[in-house]
Amino acid sequence: MKKIDWNQIAQIIDSHSLLKHPFYQAWQKGELTIGDLKIYAKEYYHLESAFPRFISRVHSATENPMARRELLKNLVSEEIEGKSHRELWLDFAGALGVSKEEMSAHAPSASTRAVVDKFFELSSASTAEGAAALYAYESQQPGVAKTKREGLVKFYGMKDDSAGVEFFKVHEKADEWHSQAEKEIIESTGEGERAVPAVASAAKALYQFLDGVSEQIRLRDRFVCSLN
Repeated sequence: MKKIDWNQIAQIIDSHSLLKHPFYQAWQKGELTIGDLKIYAKEYYHLESAFPRFISRVHSATENPMARRELLKNLVSEEIEGKSHRELWLDFAGALGVSKEEMSAHAPSASTRAVVDKFFELSSASTAEGAAALYAYESQQPGVAKTKREGLVKFYGMKDDSAGVEFFKVHEKADEWHSQAEKEIIESTGEGERAVPAVASAAKALYQFLDGVSEQIRLRDRFVCSLN
């Protein structure tokens, strides 16, 4: 059994770090508009809605009882404990002024469809690859969620105890143990060599999703204008 190089995996994720993306950096500085956040909320809704299905696919194809149990805990956290994470996202969108009807009617962009398709592909592969894709996403979420919540409170008029930021509060904590469980699942498969390309593929797809949102709001054009 080849030992998994978690430093290599960390470097791969860092090379496509969501917190380093210009979109999230603009969020942290209060440089996005409410209209920008609305566009983001509607696009991200498709990824958030599909995420429990990614977990389900890995769970259903996994033979290891420990791994299935941990994946089931993750799925319960997503869909049953308290409000589902999809509903928490709708609360965030509602705080921005986006109705549930508008969210449901929204058609995803090409980059959003691409990241959802990529995660369906990876979660339908081996257990190691599926868990690696989940890890590429959830290992980043505690830090991402924290900075987004702080930005919403500091720059966008949301209260730290409001329903609009609850999604982010939940992910600051829950994804710490989700990602740790995914590491253990990858280790248990004995197929860690499959995890490295899967992590790279998932992390790249997530970064490119933000590229797509940035293109919609013409974020790069703003940088160009600010330099002129």
